[in-house]
Amino acid sequence: MFDSIKKIFSSEDDLPVNTTGKPNISREKSAELYAKAKTYFPGGVNSPVRAFKSVYGTPLFIEKGDGSHIWDADGNEFIDFCCSWGPLILGHNNAKVRERVIEVMQNGMSFGAPTALENELAELILKNNKFVEKLRFVSSGTEAVMSAIRLARGYTKRDKILKFEGCYHGHTDALLVKAGSGLVTFGETSSAGVPKAFADETIVVSLNDTEALKKAFEEFKDQIAAVIIEPIPANNGLLLQSKEYLQFLREICTQNGTLLIFDEVISGFRIGFEGAAGLYQIKPDILTYGKIIGGGLPVGCYGSSDEIMGSVSPDGPVYQGGTLSGNPVAMAAGIAQLTEVLRMGFYRDLANKTEEFTASIQRFASARSYKFKVFTIGSMFWFAFTDKETITKAEEIDPASMDKFKVMHHELINRGVYLGPSGYEVGFISSAHTKVDLERAKRAIFDSLDLVFNTK
Repeated sequence: MFDSIKKIFSSEDDLPVNTTGKPNISREKSAELYAKAKTYFPGGVNSPVRAFKSVYGTPLFIEKGDGSHIWDADGNEFIDFCCSWGPLILGHNNAKVRERVIEVMQNGMSFGAPTALENELAELILKNNKFVEKLRFVSSGTEAVMSAIRLARGYTKRDKILKFEGCYHGHTDALLVKAGSGLVTFGETSSAGVPKAFADETIVVSLNDTEALKKAFEEFKDQIAAVIIEPIPANNGLLLQSKEYLQFLREICTQNGTLLIFDEVISGFRIGFEGAAGLYQIKPDILTYGKIIGGGLPVGCYGSSDEIMGSVSPDGPVYQGGTLSGNPVAMAAGIAQLTEVLRMGFYRDLANKTEEFTASIQRFASARSYKFKVFTIGSMFWFAFTDKETITKAEEIDPASMDKFKVMHHELINRGVYLGPSGYEVGFISSAHTKVDLERAKRAIFDSLDLVFNTK
């Protein structure tokens, strides 16, 4: 597969020859910046996926974003479907978000003390989300999940956590684990530096497997503090689960006195204001959210019932704190962004735009009998090189299919379309994406698919 293309690629760092005959875009300045960055940071980056190890070429260093477009250090312009990994639902540099942030910054950017802005954003969220009664702001999605796990353990007085293969919950130690062999397993650490003892408190099962869940609760009766799941798994492909399966999960947790945590760092406020919980009308015990509640700035939160949140210090014994939690800049950005998404018809219009875009791409691929499937929900989508109609488990993704994505990603970059640099990552559409943007992007995708499937 792809023998002729692979011969062109002399190394992972080299750009392939553009098979269209057109010159590759210039990455000279980005390459210079990356070479310098490698002398400062491990791998030259401050988050691993940015290193472009899963695609071809050096990372693009971004200088500017506006609306649905970004520009790199070499002046190349792209239609952006990464959207800072999802939270920029209004697009880059939204005027209302920017103006509110600038207004607040005139009075200072950090106090480490309460401000009225925390109350304002919390009220905005709680008044429009029936699944949360109280919340606590933190500084990242990882911190929100870490805090939710601690809360669940403190509230239930149990230690074990159950997670699912293919769901990512940030880089907290207890959740950086993968499944071993067997239907129900203790996790195996997926990162050096995570003690085996931590992994031994985490049970890992496959998604969409009711028997595995039943067996886990039988084997570890009265030991499981919480089950944590991305209700819309979107960190390892878009592994859409049925409402029936999520409802089963809710019921088995209730029967066993186990808390159900919905990690909505990606799906929260992206699928709808109430996220996947609202979409499926299933109430988890604890919810976690990420940067979307702060207009893309570093922020997150976790929330639950008044009773469960009563266990969090200073009201209760579960300690959690943060110097920059609820900082005024992030609160201001969040207030501006979430006010906009509450506009009548916002989510309907965004979902319709996404459906039209993805359906056109699927029709194109199907008409040519390409082994290619677009999975989509709300304003999120995932390109999979497969002939499967559904993919609900991580193990159903063919690793070899990522060779095709690498070629597609390179060709899209040359055509001015930016996707996240991994075939396992999902794409996002914002309210700033125009019909012209989407038509241009579709043509680039069509051309790239033709090249991927017709190169011998």
